[in-house]
Amino acid sequence: MKDSPFNIYEMLRRAAQSQVDMGIGEVIISRRTSSEDQVVDSMRETRRVVSALDLFGQAGGPPQKTPQFDSLEDHYQSICDCQLCPLGQNRNKFVYGVGNPKADLIFIGEGPGAREDELGEPFVGRAGELLDRILAAIQLSRRDVYIGNIVKCRPPGNRDPLPEEMDMCLPHLVEQIRIIDPKVICCLGRVAAQALLKTKTPLGRLRNQWHDYEGIPTMVTYHPAALLRFPAYKRETWEDMQKLKARYDQERSG
Repeated sequence: MKDSPFNIYEMLRRAAQSQVDMGIGEVIISRRTSSEDQVVDSMRETRRVVSALDLFGQAGGPPQKTPQFDSLEDHYQSICDCQLCPLGQNRNKFVYGVGNPKADLIFIGEGPGAREDELGEPFVGRAGELLDRILAAIQLSRRDVYIGNIVKCRPPGNRDPLPEEMDMCLPHLVEQIRIIDPKVICCLGRVAAQALLKTKTPLGRLRNQWHDYEGIPTMVTYHPAALLRFPAYKRETWEDMQKLKARYDQERSG
């Protein structure tokens, strides 16, 4: 049976990690078989010497450090053709983020849905409309904040992003946060919160307290899509938003 590009990718990832474990810092990828050609072609390269430590990190994940950019536009241009995980092969639009590039508040969701994949903008479906109403209730709009996701491409069937997909995409979000340098972050939903804060703690236990992400106060609340399915969560979300706005005003005035 012919190997799929993803299976070959996984084989290469494991091979690189084994070399990292042995203390070998470089992996040479060269053209040897037609199967390997698929992987190389997808990266638009025919031969490359890469650092295993840079490419996969100490734990077999994504780059531990990403190149630093001067602006969101420069960063977007650098990653908009990303094919590091299989999600990029099936996307319609790369969903980078939207909002104020100098925002003091960032909202982070898990990933694009069908409507977002169609338009290339996060939170534009029913959940996005609800988020807009939530923002208006605390005297904010999309012009005041920045909105992004853990992954930039839509997972099939709107499933949760897989750990390896989030591992590959999270450094892009980390660089966005570095460029924007917000005063406060709000994670929308379990997936976003657990990925950014690197925890497996359930959403219920992550709420009602402030977390720290790289020195930035971070709140966790329900994803707007969850509020559409379970309206009873709206009261708790409103309490979260009041606390968020108070901290936002405090950080801006300080």
